[in-house]
Amino acid sequence: MKPQIPMKAIGARQFLPVNDPGCLVEFEAEKPVPARMDLLVRVRAIAVNPVDTKIRASLGDGPHDPPRILGWDAAGTVEAVGPEVTGFSAGDEVFYSGDLTRPGCNAEFQAVDYRLVARKPESWSFVESAAIPLVALTAWELLFERMGVDPHGKDAGKSLLIINGAGGVGSALIPLARSAGLIVVATASRPETKNWCLALGANHVINHREPLRPQAEILGISAFPYIANLFNTEAYWDVTADLIAPFGALGLIVEPREKLHLGDPLKAKCVRIAWEFMAARARFKSPDMHVQGETLAEIAARCDSGRFPKLHTRVFDTLSAANLREAHAAMEQGRAHGKWVLQCP
Repeated sequence: MKPQIPMKAIGARQFLPVNDPGCLVEFEAEKPVPARMDLLVRVRAIAVNPVDTKIRASLGDGPHDPPRILGWDAAGTVEAVGPEVTGFSAGDEVFYSGDLTRPGCNAEFQAVDYRLVARKPESWSFVESAAIPLVALTAWELLFERMGVDPHGKDAGKSLLIINGAGGVGSALIPLARSAGLIVVATASRPETKNWCLALGANHVINHREPLRPQAEILGISAFPYIANLFNTEAYWDVTADLIAPFGALGLIVEPREKLHLGDPLKAKCVRIAWEFMAARARFKSPDMHVQGETLAEIAARCDSGRFPKLHTRVFDTLSAANLREAHAAMEQGRAHGKWVLQCP
């Protein structure tokens, strides 16, 4: 039996409020051994997403031993490959979002199924690359696979309303939608988030803290063929049902906490309700898991050619429990726009 090799990791033993120093702890974990279809990646940078805080909240009283390693956005260097891996070798610089059912990337090393991975953008750093995978995959799948927008421009000129345009997914969705020729109306409420949306390419920005219909009508839009609600599903349910065009597509990523009325006007308009959950392919081991790696490869090509923007807005120089707690707090309180990234030594 081979001796266990330790690595440094950060995890959660139970759910504790983010202001409790024990909510995330540093510990020694066993360095993972790649399975037959895995890459073993030395993690060089990670990004934090709202899903990290949701998984932490789901842990309950615990205690989990060993602690649950969180984190599902990473860039790093391949150290070893499993026997059935193709297309990758040791030394490759990669990025990926991983698998929610497995240990996350808040560690020195991570094992990840190679079908979910792509080489990172050649011209981008590990920090810049780590900010991209989860939100880019979510935005791509939501827009092109779930809502049915043609990525090659056949839907050019149609309008898309993005609720919470300055969040991580919104930040990725704006440039993808513009690349497909859509007219993008994003919502934001603060000067810095409005400017962020405009810098990413939004045609217009309206305030989600004020009634949306009057603001849309000022722009000459009475109904949107596409609406992506990336924030609170039930809070905007009635207004999106009002603003969606007949035969339109309503894209959702946030599970509602209350029962929703699915009938008219949505039924009368024959609206497509399109759910997106980026982790579904890995969770259910779907036959098309490889599509995520292929999508990331396309995103990387767009990054290198200047067709996809850098999304990081804050960088921590160390992956530590204290820095992670600060990032988790920002996610929980909705204070962050763009992506927050932590470098790994």
